[in-house]
Parts: sequence; structure tokens; C-alpha cells
Amino acid sequence: MTTATEQQHLAGPLSAAVANLCQRLQPQVSARTAAGFREVLRRLSAPLQVAVAGRIKSGKSTLVNALIGRRVAPTDVGECTRLVTRFQYGTVDRVELVFFDGRKQVLPFDVGGMIPNDLEVDFDQVSHLEAYLTNAVLRDLTVIDTPGLGSLDAASVKRTEQLLGAAKHAKPDSEDEAGAGGDELDDTSRNAVAGAEAVLYVVTQGVRADDQQALAAFTAATASREAGPVNAIAVLNKADTITPESVAGSDGDVWKAATMLAEKQAATLKPRVADVIPVIGLLAESAESGGFTSADADALRRLADLDDATWETMLISADIFTTWDCEVPTGTRVRLLETLDLYGIRTAVDALRAEPELTAGALRRRLLDASGLAGVRNRLDAVFRARADGIKAAAALASVTALAHASGDPGERQRVHDAIEVLLAKPEAHQLRLLEALTLVTSGAVSMPDDLAEEVLRVGSSAVVGEQLGMKGRPHKELSAYALERAGWWRSFASFGATPAQSRVAHVVHRSYFLIWQQLREQAG
Repeated sequence: MTTATEQQHLAGPLSAAVANLCQRLQPQVSARTAAGFREVLRRLSAPLQVAVAGRIKSGKSTLVNALIGRRVAPTDVGECTRLVTRFQYGTVDRVELVFFDGRKQVLPFDVGGMIPNDLEVDFDQVSHLEAYLTNAVLRDLTVIDTPGLGSLDAASVKRTEQLLGAAKHAKPDSEDEAGAGGDELDDTSRNAVAGAEAVLYVVTQGVRADDQQALAAFTAATASREAGPVNAIAVLNKADTITPESVAGSDGDVWKAATMLAEKQAATLKPRVADVIPVIGLLAESAESGGFTSADADALRRLADLDDATWETMLISADIFTTWDCEVPTGTRVRLLETLDLYGIRTAVDALRAEPELTAGALRRRLLDASGLAGVRNRLDAVFRARADGIKAAAALASVTALAHASGDPGERQRVHDAIEVLLAKPEAHQLRLLEALTLVTSGAVSMPDDLAEEVLRVGSSAVVGEQLGMKGRPHKELSAYALERAGWWRSFASFGATPAQSRVAHVVHRSYFLIWQQLREQAG
């Protein structure tokens, strides 16, 4: 059984149930599979692992810094940006190089408190970096920064595709810890248990074919779980670079254009992602991680005093902004451009002109609001944090299944399969059934008519009843009646209209609606 201490670190009851399953099965499987189960148990008790992935120069590391609230991930091209870096909570700030042979070496921060761009070791021997930071946001979320896809550096691309958290683990410290010989994980088994459990995928203005391919490849990095609305969110970064005139109906407004473009991209990437959220990563990083200073605010205040003609001329381009004759020194303007870009500079000056008494702290908050970071964090909370228990448990079950399959022992495979079926049959495991059904439909493994696939997607992609029913804001009585009606419909479809594969999904959706109806009835009291 899972101990009380371990229970405290698990995401919830579903993770606890899978942990107990792993512990019960360990004596019934081979030493190698048992070693894999121990790794699954370790992962279950760790925070949710979220990989930040995307094409090269999409602004992944900048966004990582904004999310962490500290400028620590290098953003300039260097050796460290070609490695997977795992940012996790620690009581003391430190960075470790992890080598392919399991050795570790402390890597000192540079003078600015960042991970240095270049390493003073043989790069080809390094597996990945482990960064331990005292930032509270990392207590329940491990953020994995990845090299860019689409890079000319094939080795970096390979690291991203193969090492989303799947770097080779160090060997156990003792034989007791490892157990009997012959149980070290082979590559197949290691890949079955390693990898991120969720992905934050960064795109820019154009969604390309390799973005779609990368999201599909995420399957291999998450213990063969498809990227989908349960475990994937996309971010439209560099939203300030969008030309409003290129988006019909934007009325010349940059942020409105970015929001509309994000909605179009969500349709393109569907059903691989839950949503596409616009953000200005550079602005978010500067405002959130201490990059914006009182001196910057003072310089912007002086720019706000310029006459309109001069000011509008300076905003035509970055070159004109930095070279135009102005009392604010060129070096200061270059720094403002590097930290805020023209959009952020204009936003700040507009705010100061409207409210000249704004303090530096208030101006920083205005810039943070303008960056869209709050929207990204809200979706992280709603899609990932709120369902971390289900996401982790589902990923762990996929790992357990993959480990049993990799063993090559039919008897072992059957024992694991039977144990999982018993677990999934329990009423409290319904969320896992729903996540499984959602994955089957969104991956195309179970074919459904478009309208029914949309309904499965809606019911399974949210924890909010109004959103699950597609009736957000409607009266309680109306929600209850609709939930009961759809429960009846899906039950009939499961019995009379569905193929065997569809019937399996339909029974799960029927139960989801029935549980929603029960929940609404209890709330009505």
C-alpha cells in the first residue's frame, strides 16, 4: 500500500489508486518491469511535468522565464539552449549538468543570475540540465524548456523529440535500491515511463506542418499518450508582431487581431490542443521577472513628454526609435527596445500620458496586463493544475501498460491488463475512463460523426459543468434537464446505434452526463 508520506505528495485519489496498483503488481512481474514500476511511482509523487516546446526562435525560453517569474533560462543561442532543461522546486538555487553516464556536475550561474549560455565540458556527453529554484510556482509544476524544432542543428531537434524529460536516469545508488540484478531499464522501458505529462506548445503567426508533426510526436514523449485537449495548450507568442490589417475584422487593434488569429489557429490545431492563447513573451518576461526597472519608468516618462509628431515618427521602426534626435540617451532607448519592444514602449507611454502620476510599480503591472501572461496562467490552472491528478494517473497507466507490453511475457501482460481493468471499473475511476475515451476519439482511434466527436471533446475537456454542457451561464434547472436528456441519448446510442468501439466511448459519455445530473441535483438540494 502507498504510505501516508507518499500520499501527501500524490496529486490526488486517482494517482494514489495507480500507485497502489504498481505496488501490488511489483512482486508479480519481472525485475526489469518492476524497476519500471518504481520509476512510475517516483513520477507519480513528483509535480506535474509540463514541457514548453515549439519551433526555434518562437520565444520558448522567454516564456519559461515569464512563467517562473525569474530571468534564468538563456534566450540567446548557445550550448545551453540546445539542451533540455528541467526547472523544478528546490530549497537552494542550483543547476546541475547531467551526463549520459549518470554523472552530475554543478553549473554555476552567470553574473546576472542566469544559466550560462556555454558549458566548459564536452557538450556531446551532456544529457540535460536540472535547475532547482526556490520559486513557489514550481512547487506543483515542473517546467521543461526544450531546444527548438526546425533548427539546422539536428542533434538539438533530436534532443527535443526524444528527451522531453526522457533523459537517461542515473543508476541507483546501491544494489539494495536497485533490487536484484538484471532490472536496469532498457531504452524501450525507459521511454515508456519518461517524458512530460503535458505540453505548452509555442507557435508564432503561422502554424506550419512541422508544428502539427511536433504535436503528434509528443505522443512518443508522453508514454505513448496522444497530445490532446487534456494535456496540451498552445500559445501564440510575439502577438505584438501581428499586423492588424492582415486579420479581417480586427479594426486595426493589435491585441484583437492576435485574439482572432489565435482562435483560427485553435481550429487548425484542433483536437491536438485545448486552446491557443495569445501572449507577448518578451513583455511578460520583463514585467514579471524584474527586467523592468524604475530607471526604465523614468525614461518612459520623459518619452511621454515628447510632442505627438516626434513621438509618432519615432515609433515607425526600431531603427528610427533608437537613432532619432531625442533627450533620452540612445543606450537607454536600446535597452527599452530590448526589454519591451515597440509595442510595450507605446503601451507604457500611452498609459503615462493618460495617468502621469503612475508609479513605476503600477506601470509594470500595466505592462504585465498588456502581455497576456494572465490568460496563459489561467489556462494552465484550468487545463493542467485543476486536472493534474487525472493527467498524471492517465500518463502513469499508459506507462504501466507500455512497460508490460515491452516485457514480452504474455502472462505478465495479462496480469497487468486485468489489474488495470479492475481499477477502471471502480466508480471513482470514471475520470480516467473519460480521459481515455477523449483520447481515443481525438486521436482518431475511434471514429465518431463530427457532431458526436465535438460533444465528447466538450464533455471531456473541461471540469466546469456549464462548459461541459455547452450551456455556460444558463439556469441551473435548464442545465440539469439537458444533462439528463443527453445521458439518456448516449445510453440509447451505446445500446442500439454504435459500433462496438463507439459503444465503449458512448457508455463513458452517458455516465459523465449522469454524474453531472447527479451533481446538479445535489446542488439544488
